[in-house]
Amino acid sequence: MRKVIVQVWMTLDGVVQAPGAADEDPTGGFQHGGWSLRYFDEVAMKWAVENVAGAGGFLLGRRTYEGFAAHWPNASEEEQALAEPLNTRPKYVASTTLTEPLAWQHSTVLHGDVAEAVAALKRQDGDELLVIGSTKLVQTLVAHDLVDEFRVMIDPLVVGGGKRLFPDDGAHRPLRLVDSQVTTSGAILATYAPAEG
Repeated sequence: MRKVIVQVWMTLDGVVQAPGAADEDPTGGFQHGGWSLRYFDEVAMKWAVENVAGAGGFLLGRRTYEGFAAHWPNASEEEQALAEPLNTRPKYVASTTLTEPLAWQHSTVLHGDVAEAVAALKRQDGDELLVIGSTKLVQTLVAHDLVDEFRVMIDPLVVGGGKRLFPDDGAHRPLRLVDSQVTTSGAILATYAPAEG
């Protein structure tokens, strides 16, 4: 069985929209893109690289896939620790609009019901599947109890609104803390797994 791991950057008020760049995702009038960059130190970079390097493949929503496919094949020399696994390992894309073949090497569209397709991938042997960004996909996976771990960088910042990680469905989903550390910038790197009850 493979694990599905969600890696995300989050503000203290739970926003995950556009952590990396001003123009990353301005939908809904979001004006705070790139908010996480100031909190990235060596500890956070090591955490991000270890998560990506440890993945056997990646699960991506369409919007995240398109942004990554435009950037990572042409990444700079300094970005190769992240680019190499992202470019060479399998990528499974949740989309109802993209058609194959996809331009970014080793990329496949998930066909049919996304939750069923991911459940089938989980039943395979292999290393963990890492979900980066992909808010709508994560919400679908959470709703179907398909996430084995959340690896979250919680930045000491409130942005007052934007896309959030968890669905607003009123469901009770207890988690347990698996690991945590604090960066030099005051961000918290925390790993949570589903808990009983």
